[in-house]
Amino acid sequence: MVTCYIGIGSNLGDRRGYIDKAVGELKGSKDIMFKRSSSIYETDPVSDIPQGKFLNGVLEIATALTPRALLKELNRIEEKIGRRRTVKDAPREIDLDILYYGDEAVKEDGLVIPHPRLNEREFVLKGLRELGKVGA
Repeated sequence: MVTCYIGIGSNLGDRRGYIDKAVGELKGSKDIMFKRSSSIYETDPVSDIPQGKFLNGVLEIATALTPRALLKELNRIEEKIGRRRTVKDAPREIDLDILYYGDEAVKEDGLVIPHPRLNEREFVLKGLRELGKVGA
């Protein structure tokens, strides 16, 4: 099992409800062991598209899934909750991003780990520090 950190966020509709549903899906996954969550923070969007504030946090999980399979599972959860991908940085019901996959570095088409913009997001760094991720 590999310890992974997942960024979670929502800025449409019942933001807290969508986050809770996503956490419930992760907890119910046979391939993922949910460990814990950081606090949830309200943050301003980082986008040129007008939209509401986010609720964001960081989750710690463990999985035997490969990075690509984990991404596929997170995308499945997003779609189940109602996310429809339209344009980049559009408002969304739920957003699940792989921040870290153990100590692995991955650079593939559509998948970069560690997340390429994690150091630009204070809520991510704050959540990682809260969960004791060294170097965050």
